[in-house]
Amino acid sequence: MTINRYLTITIITCLAFLFSCKTKKETQTDKVWDYQQFRQQQQSFISSGGEIKYIDKGKGKTILLLHGVPSSSWLYRKMIDGLVSEGYRVIAPDMLGFGSSANPDGYDLYSAEEHGKRLLELMDKLKIEKWSHVMHDAGGLWTWELLGMAPERVEKLIALNTIIYEEGFRPPIRMKPGGFAKFSMWLYDNGMTTNMLLKQLFKKGVKKKKISDDAFEGYKTPMIEEKTKSMYYFFSQTCNEFPDHSAVISSINIPTAVIWGKHDDMLQWEPQKEKVIKNLNVNPKN
Repeated sequence: MTINRYLTITIITCLAFLFSCKTKKETQTDKVWDYQQFRQQQQSFISSGGEIKYIDKGKGKTILLLHGVPSSSWLYRKMIDGLVSEGYRVIAPDMLGFGSSANPDGYDLYSAEEHGKRLLELMDKLKIEKWSHVMHDAGGLWTWELLGMAPERVEKLIALNTIIYEEGFRPPIRMKPGGFAKFSMWLYDNGMTTNMLLKQLFKKGVKKKKISDDAFEGYKTPMIEEKTKSMYYFFSQTCNEFPDHSAVISSINIPTAVIWGKHDDMLQWEPQKEKVIKNLNVNPKN
């Protein structure tokens, strides 16, 4: 991939974020994306942990779009076709416990290491040896694990408000495994309080925009299907015992771009900026 093509990815990513900041009245494109139609485009892969649903569209150099908590590949719905039209093959999975993928019982099944292993299984199944890697939120944790196992597989790295160092990680709540954490997850998936909690999440996490009903459906549906087990692991484990991936981060040598929303309270750029730029060797223009 030439540097011009790499910059094209960055520009498309920036545009997707800019478009998502329009008002609800201006964001009529959401109505093109019906969540059930989106699900019909997904393919299926049986991983070592259970069924993984994913989008695979286009031809050419491969880009993997990795979501975080508590979203899914639906997060990238406005970017996929744009990247395909630029000549890329786009892979956008729903990680285990999210979106349309399976939601098996278990706890360590949802660790960052297991998520990383399943990503490699998916790319092996698709016979994709190398790819450009876009990560958001908790997708960063899964990415560091993947890179620890197979650093040679990722050609380019693009970080979108993701988890890198503890200095920049400010979770809104920290829960111990047990009754309170399980009750909190029940509030998300019981259907009675799901709307209220998700709307509060978007009110806090999105500036100058109201999520359309069509877009909201794609975030709500997995919740009321009780896709909260991986969330439970994240809030009861990662938020209490932050994993140290500094050795992996410092060891990789991958061209990296950073696109960061400065108003993010949970994932903050400034406290870790210099450390990230230095250890990931980020070029100032990226």
